[in-house]
Amino acid sequence: MNRETQAPERQIGFWIALALVVGNMIGSGIFLLPANLAPYGLNAVIGWVVTIAGSMCLAAVFAALARSLPAASGPYDYVRLALGEPTAFFVMWSYWISIWVTNAALSIAAVSYLSSLAPETFAAPGVAALVAISFVILFAGVACTGARTAGGVQIVTSILKTLPLAAAIVIAVMVLGGGGEVAEYSQVPISPNGVAGAAALTLWAMLGFECATVPASRVRDPERNIPRATIIGTLIAGLIYLAASTAVFVLLPAGAAAASSAPFADLVGNYWGREAATAVVAFAVISCLGALNGWVLLQGEVPLALAHRGVFPRWFAAVNRRGMPVRAQVAGALLSVALIAANYTRGLTELFGFVILLATAATLVLYLFGGFSALRMMKEGRLRRGSLLVVTILGTVYAIWTFYGAGLEATAWGAVLLATGIPVYFLMSSRGSSSPLEELAPAAPPGSSA
Repeated sequence: MNRETQAPERQIGFWIALALVVGNMIGSGIFLLPANLAPYGLNAVIGWVVTIAGSMCLAAVFAALARSLPAASGPYDYVRLALGEPTAFFVMWSYWISIWVTNAALSIAAVSYLSSLAPETFAAPGVAALVAISFVILFAGVACTGARTAGGVQIVTSILKTLPLAAAIVIAVMVLGGGGEVAEYSQVPISPNGVAGAAALTLWAMLGFECATVPASRVRDPERNIPRATIIGTLIAGLIYLAASTAVFVLLPAGAAAASSAPFADLVGNYWGREAATAVVAFAVISCLGALNGWVLLQGEVPLALAHRGVFPRWFAAVNRRGMPVRAQVAGALLSVALIAANYTRGLTELFGFVILLATAATLVLYLFGGFSALRMMKEGRLRRGSLLVVTILGTVYAIWTFYGAGLEATAWGAVLLATGIPVYFLMSSRGSSSPLEELAPAAPPGSSA
């Protein structure tokens, strides 16, 4: 069969799909978030609960869509079946941008942590940018070797990255279980604005619960493995986040946490020594690189799926002998590299803030329209309502609320990213069309809950 048209081999089982969800969610954000959340006091804990609950609702929506459309190539087909081809294209165009932007952010975050271990080396002009670019290229190469290889890396790094978070949780249990006192936290009154502000910060850390759905055409038994990986992975990441962040909240004084560039390292170092704190920083690097590995794998899957559906240049449909979209990987890697190179003079912290704003805005578009798609399919009888209707409404409301929490700048960037796809869509629509929708539609409504 021609390598430009063959369907990908289904190399991804449940454990790799689960590692994609957990590993892509637990990346750079959690290791810095306690410092950002410290000024919010108890609003931060409530914000985490709201974000995790909202993410679980949206994860249930994507799980239900995956179960009902096992022949789909991922979110593009979910949205296309419910809301039409133009909407689906622009949603996935925005999401594809979010992926290679996220890869730039993760490589920058990894370099930021590395620079704290070897400050003199990374102080030289251009070194930080070159190392960040090297990470992007390295993992693009790993992805091109096959989904099974990248998946193996993802499983190993997903396990390793949880160790420092688990250490913080263990320390909190030991201290509080032994009658230790809670550290002084910020006495900010609980308020809707405070909760919204804290939840907006935690949102970056929860992005990625949809990751098992993106390479849907590579997943074995997709109607079973994708929903399970999505729900279980989101729950695991959410519980780890809540427990680890609470550990920092109760053991590290608010002032110290807010001023810290590595709150988890400071917490572990206070109880287990400087060597342990250094190890936490090293594990933070592994966390960033593990997430980078997972997101780089996905950066080739989106254009591959769109090319197969006829709404992206056929050039992106070519795969190597291992079934991997090398051209799509090269394109995504070059875009990440260009973003890093064009902005490295901003400094690592400023650049990281800019790129996560872009990534968050672009990803929120998919979450919102994923909710709309499920509601439309329930209205048309393609999905049974039941408890899923309530969950979908809550998830969609949460997605709308996150745009408010992310702020006007993020929303504006989301609109800009969508607009950049207009010439591509009209060029491709004049050349061909997507595969028939009848291939995707479920024969009968599936179960009511995810």
